[in-house]
Amino acid sequence: MPDDVLEERLIAIESALAIAEKVIDELNQVVIDQGKKIDFLVKQNQYLLNSLNEEAVKPLSEETPPPHY
Repeated sequence: MPDDVLEERLIAIESALAIAEKVIDELNQVVIDQGKKIDFLVKQNQYLLNSLNEEAVKPLSEETPPPHY
């Protein structure tokens, strides 16, 4: 193969590699951001579950009737 053809192929491969590296970096950042959001949502969910377990809402049979009764 002539040197010009090899050089063009090498440039095309380097360009494709640079694009692939950029995409991988962007996807990695998305994964990091999603991990942070998942951690937040897990903590929020645990807080809500703990609130429910503290029986914030009593069964109707245990509720005090409103003052107008």
